[in-house]
Amino acid sequence: MLEKIKKSFRSASSKNGSYSVGMIALVICMVIVVNLIAGQLPENVKSIDISDNNIYGVSKTSKKVLNKLDKKVTFKIYAEKDSTDTRIKSFIKKYTALSDKISVKWIDPVLHPAALTKAGVDKNTIVISCKDTGKTKSVSFDDILVSDSYSYYTTGSSSASEFDGEGQFTSAINSVTSEQTEKIYYTTGHGEATFSDSVTKLFSKNNLTTDEVNLMMTGKIPDDCDLLFMDAPSKDISDDEKTLLLNYLKKGGKVFIILGDSEDETPNLDEVLKEYGMQEADGYIADMQRSYQGNYYYIFPEITATDDLANNLESEMVLMINAHGLITTDPARDTITTTAFMQTSDNSYAVTEDKQEEGTYTLGAVATEQITSDDSSDSSSSDSSSSKDSSSDAAKTSRLTVISSESMIDSQITDTYTTLENLDLFMNAVTANFDKTKNVAIKAKSLEVSNNTMQHAGIISILTIFGIPLVILIYGFMRWWKRRKA
Repeated sequence: MLEKIKKSFRSASSKNGSYSVGMIALVICMVIVVNLIAGQLPENVKSIDISDNNIYGVSKTSKKVLNKLDKKVTFKIYAEKDSTDTRIKSFIKKYTALSDKISVKWIDPVLHPAALTKAGVDKNTIVISCKDTGKTKSVSFDDILVSDSYSYYTTGSSSASEFDGEGQFTSAINSVTSEQTEKIYYTTGHGEATFSDSVTKLFSKNNLTTDEVNLMMTGKIPDDCDLLFMDAPSKDISDDEKTLLLNYLKKGGKVFIILGDSEDETPNLDEVLKEYGMQEADGYIADMQRSYQGNYYYIFPEITATDDLANNLESEMVLMINAHGLITTDPARDTITTTAFMQTSDNSYAVTEDKQEEGTYTLGAVATEQITSDDSSDSSSSDSSSSKDSSSDAAKTSRLTVISSESMIDSQITDTYTTLENLDLFMNAVTANFDKTKNVAIKAKSLEVSNNTMQHAGIISILTIFGIPLVILIYGFMRWWKRRKA
C-alpha cells in the first residue's frame, strides 16, 4: 500500500499537480504581501470613493489650499471615536491625509469630561486651530451632516440631507491660517433684497464678514468697507448717494450691484453705470438660442469669464430668469476698462410692451480703473481713509461689478437646481475684488440618494486576502485530482 502511494507521487500527473499547488501557494504569498503593503499606503491613495455624489471626494479648490498650506493646523475632535458616524470618520481620515501640516487628535469626552469645559465646546465638535496665528474655529458634527429641518416639521423625524465635510474643513483651515478678514457692507433703504442662507454660508466659508449700511443716514461709506454691495434695489439712489458712490470708486473702491425690478426710473443709478461703460436696456431679455426648454426668458448665458472669475467653473451652466440686459458703451474716462463675463447669444431680444430690440446683451460685466495717488488725493479729506490700505494708494484698482438679474442668487433657483454654477460664478465675482482672497467656498453635497459606501472594509479585506486565494487553491486541487484520475 505504501509502495503504491510512493509510485503515485512519482508519476507525471502527480509532479504536474505538485507544481500547480506550489504555484498556487506562491500566488497566495504574493497576494498577502501585496495586501500588507497596500495597508501601509496613505489613506488618500488606498481609499476609493464609490459613494453617491462623491461625498468623500476632495475638490481641486481644497487640494490647492492644502498644497499651499505653510502653517501647522491641528484638528482636535471631541467625540467618542467608536460611536462617531462612519462617514465623518472616513472623511476626516482621507482629508487630513492630504497634508503633512495637519495633525489629528481624538479626545473622548466620556473619559475626559473636563476637556469640553476647558475648550468651551460641546461634544461632537472639531476644533481646528493654528498656533502661528492663534486662531481657532469650531465645526460641529451637525455642520457636517446637515439635517433636513423641513422633514422634521412635516414627519416628526429628521435625517441628514447634506454632507458638508469638505466645505467646513477647507473654510476653517482658510480662516485660521489667514491673517486678514475682508468686510462687505450691503446697502439698505432702496428696497433691496436680502441674502439667502446659501449665500450667507458661502460668505462665511470665505472668511467674509457682512454688515448693513444706510448711506442716506451715515452720509459716508464706512472706513473698513472692502466691498460695497447693492442687492437688487427697487428704488433709485439719491443725488448724494450717487456722488458718494462715484467718489468712492474714483479712490479705488469696490462696488457690486445686482440689478432688480425698479418701481420707477432710476436716473442716478443709471448715471453710475454709464460712467463705467454700462447702460441698461429696456424690458426683459429673451434668448431664442440659449434658453431653458423653450422658455426664452429662462436664459443660460454664455460665460466669457477669465482668470479669477472662471475659477473652478466646470459645466458653465448658469441660469438667469427675467434678466435685464446691459449694453456696453464708452466709459467716461479712457482709464476705465469694461469687460463682459456673461452675455446672451446674438439671437436675443430686449422685450417691452411696445417693442423688441434684437442684439447681443451683456448679463454680467466688470469695469476696472487704475487709480494713482494723485487721483485719490483729489477727493475730500473726510473720505481719505475709506480703504484699509490707505498706505498703498499709489497702486489701487477701482472695480464695479454688475449682474443684471437677482435670479443669479435666488435660493429658489440655486437650492432647487444644485448642479448649476450660479453661486460658484457669483462668489468668484465677489472674491475677485480682494487681492488676498480666493473663492474657497465649497457647496455641501446632497445625501438624498442611497449611500453605496463600503462600510465593512474589514470583511472585504479578509475576503481579498484569504477568500480569493482559497477559491484558487480549491480550483487548482480539483483540476489536479481530475487529471490524476484521467
